[in-house]
Amino acid sequence: MYEYFMRRLALSRDGAKDFVKGTFTTFLLNFGLILPAVYVFLFLDEYLGPLTGQAGVVHNDIRYYIGIAVLFIFIIWIIAKIQYRSTYISIYAESANRRLALAEKLRKLPLSFYGKKNLSDLTSTIMQDNTLLEHTFSHAVPQLFASVIFLIIIGIMLFFYNWMLTLALFWAAPVALAVLLLSKKIQHNNHKIIYDKNRDVSEHIQEGLDTIQEIKAYSNEGKYINDLNKKLDDYEKNLIRGELLLGILVNSAKGILKLGLVTVILVGANLLVAGDVNLFTYLVFLILAAHIFEPINEVFNNLAALFMLDIRINRMKEIEALPIHTGMTEFTPENFDIVFEDVGFSYETGKQVLQNVSFTAKQGEITALVGPSGGGKSTSAKLAARFWDVNSGRILLGKQDIKKVDPETLLKYYSVVFQDVVLFNTSVMENIRIGRHGASDKEVLRVATLAQCDDFVSKLSDGYQTVIGENGEKLSGGERQRISIARALLKDAPIVLLDEATASLDVENETRIQAGISELVRNKTVLVIAHRMRTVANADKIVVLENGMVKESGKPEELKSANGTFANMVRRQMKTIPGDVAG
Repeated sequence: MYEYFMRRLALSRDGAKDFVKGTFTTFLLNFGLILPAVYVFLFLDEYLGPLTGQAGVVHNDIRYYIGIAVLFIFIIWIIAKIQYRSTYISIYAESANRRLALAEKLRKLPLSFYGKKNLSDLTSTIMQDNTLLEHTFSHAVPQLFASVIFLIIIGIMLFFYNWMLTLALFWAAPVALAVLLLSKKIQHNNHKIIYDKNRDVSEHIQEGLDTIQEIKAYSNEGKYINDLNKKLDDYEKNLIRGELLLGILVNSAKGILKLGLVTVILVGANLLVAGDVNLFTYLVFLILAAHIFEPINEVFNNLAALFMLDIRINRMKEIEALPIHTGMTEFTPENFDIVFEDVGFSYETGKQVLQNVSFTAKQGEITALVGPSGGGKSTSAKLAARFWDVNSGRILLGKQDIKKVDPETLLKYYSVVFQDVVLFNTSVMENIRIGRHGASDKEVLRVATLAQCDDFVSKLSDGYQTVIGENGEKLSGGERQRISIARALLKDAPIVLLDEATASLDVENETRIQAGISELVRNKTVLVIAHRMRTVANADKIVVLENGMVKESGKPEELKSANGTFANMVRRQMKTIPGDVAG
């Protein structure tokens, strides 16, 4: 049973157990809520029993009824308390665990996944979908199961008490349910449209936040707002239509349930006149008819969430089913040579990025990847750190295929400096300390000095304790890059990947940063990606990548003498920027 709920409702094992417990306690609460009707039953049994030919038990002492009332209230309170804990609190705990499990899953997914998904899509899944699942599981799903079980059991009991009045009362329940089930496909399709429209709006807003600079620079504010208004209008139109349809269905179902009371009145009156039932039985069924469908009505109020349940659960299952990068967690390479052996890779089927790429980046040497844009330089560097897995061939680190090593274990040996630096809205000190958690202030300040950070940090209001804003918005590009280099220095990993680390900087900033880079790469295995020839002037080996293949490789002097692609790149840059040459 637990496995079924785990599979069907995307619950953990503990969540499935709590769900069963919550359903059972909700079922008990439904029974508890008819205790007032039982109280009335006792009263009628005493005062109407003699009139209907029944013996009746007379309790003239008012304390008897007060005691019964207090007992029933206490029972309801105890059941309600247990039900709240086993339903709401347990569901909130399961929701928290689901978010953590989802975050853990996302952490282990390859970067190829994030290339296909945008930020707003993932944010909506983590926050909005989980929030609505939390609401549905706490307010509707256990109540639905419990209400159905409750009605079936009560219906069987009443059927043996008086089958004619029971049929008169319960015929409405399956009819109301049939109305909703027959419309489920329509509702599902409608909710899928609403779900997609909501995502469109979220994605458009996220896109606007990410590209606000470009939108303003090219005076596209009006177009952006108009497009957003169209998406909002479209979403609102579909939402209103869906709410209207749902309202009609829910109220129709509730109206059908109310007909159960009407038929009990009519059928009961006829049976009473015919002498087939007594007044006492008739009144008991009237009281039950007024209250017995309340749990179902409560479920109907959350029907929209129930209809959208499958959409959101399927979304969770999709993410849970995604393959993750795995491998051994204990790994000590013999050396730190990086070897590419006939590596082939593509981001999409049919669009080959690398073909039969082979080269070796030796420990203690600087290996530079150069070539025209789109040649596969950045892809090669990211494959070397197992940000993606190769499609063919293999990449070795210390004679071990990195595909067999857990990515987190592997990345302990890598320091990476990207062209696009990501900073956090905290102090300069903490942004650098990301390189190695637990590093002392003294260690952070030492690498900051090596990375030439002192110059600009001394001008900040609180020095290294200055909060630099979202993604370091208070700093220039060169200052942000120096923090990135300081991080890498602090990590002090034996392998360094430099992906266009100075491409967007002016000559003065690049010269300053090169001092930090020189300290960073000393005695390391270094893989450098650059367009500027001066950036690779001190490289021990050049690998020229063009159209996803190794065009040529060797020492800079050898390649210039060979008069091939590398020599042509040097000559072109000499004409464009005199003095910007390799060697």
